[in-house]
Amino acid sequence: MIGPDKDIPFPLKNYERLCFLKNVIKNPNIIVGDYTYYDDFENVENFEKNVKYHFDFTEDKLIIGKFCMIASDVKFIMNGANHLTESLSTYPFAIFGNGWEHAMEGKTYPNKGNIHVGNDVWIGYNATIMAGVTIGDGAIIATNATVVKDVEPYTIVGGNPAKEIKKRFEETIIKKLLQLQWWDWPIDKITANLQNLTNNNIDKLK
Repeated sequence: MIGPDKDIPFPLKNYERLCFLKNVIKNPNIIVGDYTYYDDFENVENFEKNVKYHFDFTEDKLIIGKFCMIASDVKFIMNGANHLTESLSTYPFAIFGNGWEHAMEGKTYPNKGNIHVGNDVWIGYNATIMAGVTIGDGAIIATNATVVKDVEPYTIVGGNPAKEIKKRFEETIIKKLLQLQWWDWPIDKITANLQNLTNNNIDKLK
């Protein structure tokens, strides 16, 4: 036995509120790595409903790495939510037509880019991640946090706007973990190292 089947939607027998996310996503602009799971209080289909303002014409992507843990009601605010902020008014006149359809000629709405979530990232209940944010490998996003800027690897953040609470490890260990990239190991090697991955002695990793 070398771990659960990464290609099934529901890895826990008789429990359909936790899924391996890549196997239930339908939107091609949401890209999810192996073994990343989403746990929802009601229905795992809520995940895509909580990727907000994700319109085809914005062409932005939500990219999530491997072995991430995403709690219920986590929200991702994509670029379709953006309005003009440097103009005299932020109101989206053009979408209503009827003589207003040319209001955006020669202009574009702000686009902050894709949302990138690294590997082995834990995102707590009801957190919100804003467009253009990159969350580094091994980071932890606290419950109810609103993340408006990039999060460094192996950093815990919380609050609104989210701020660094602390680093999970000292810098030398973080550097080693980022070099090891254990999430890219063959699954049999990961399985052989489970006891080492669930303690804090990096020197025991084989």
